[in-house]
Amino acid sequence: MTGIIYGTGACTPSYIMDNNDIAKLVETSDEWIQERTGVARRHIITEETTVSMAVQAGRRALENAGVSPEEVDLILVATISSNVILPCTACQVQKELGAIHATCFDLGGAACTGFVLAYNTATAYLAGGVYKTALVIGSESLSNLTNWKDRGTCILFGDGAGAAVVKAGGERYYLPVTHSEGSKGDALTCKSRYQGNGLTSEINLEEMIDDEHFMQMDGQAVFKFAVKKVPEVIREVLEANEIEQEDVDYYILHQANQRIVEAVAKRLKEPIEKFPMNLQEYGNTSSASIPILLDELNRKGILKSGQKIVMAGFGAGLTWGASILKWK
Repeated sequence: MTGIIYGTGACTPSYIMDNNDIAKLVETSDEWIQERTGVARRHIITEETTVSMAVQAGRRALENAGVSPEEVDLILVATISSNVILPCTACQVQKELGAIHATCFDLGGAACTGFVLAYNTATAYLAGGVYKTALVIGSESLSNLTNWKDRGTCILFGDGAGAAVVKAGGERYYLPVTHSEGSKGDALTCKSRYQGNGLTSEINLEEMIDDEHFMQMDGQAVFKFAVKKVPEVIREVLEANEIEQEDVDYYILHQANQRIVEAVAKRLKEPIEKFPMNLQEYGNTSSASIPILLDELNRKGILKSGQKIVMAGFGAGLTWGASILKWK
């Protein structure tokens, strides 16, 4: 058995920053940003939080699936930007939804690969019979980690959450393929703001807000990594499951950059129509990008029963991976 998605949900902040707004913060332009990234707008939190967006996305996914909160016995939240350290975001979601029977924990650190890894984790538990119904969420407030004076990164990121209700089912289990390469982790970093303990190390509040405490990225290194490794891992997961490329209906990639998605399609020699994108509206929302896109396609009626979908994420660590699912 594999993990079948029975319902999806999403939540994005109401406040929208377009590229002209970004141009007021750093030296750039709408034309420059769109040409290099494909991003036109991004949604930024005002009153929303990582927890509140996760709750709303989860609630909408349950409604879409026709599943009650009491039926959920596993809640996983992928995030690197929760507004709380304790309790975990997943437990906060449980509380707000009333999912009283769920075991809850967060998956952090993999960032943009987070939802794929969370889906894989849920699927393994479901296939093993440990749990029956999982709520898998990616939720991020990246604007809290973004250096709004750094043109190389602030043009990319946005906030939002996406969720999926996953149950065991189907005629077979699709093996995922995932990789990590810690030796190249310096390409995408963000230093913790919780370092000094005040006892054996001094806390200097001024040093807690320097550039290293915001996301820093070697854009060229990440681009080269993604366009090489993503096609490779997609081929790997298809080979591992004895599935041909022509049997895949859609490739749902992490929405990092339009040029990355186009390069992956070209290397796989697949039509770009099989690679839906919504990064124009949301930018890079890290672990939330894949489930937000899944929800958009689901609610537009684009995804049909029986279709095979490949999800592929790539991000901090460096980590990357791909999974196959059959639409409900």
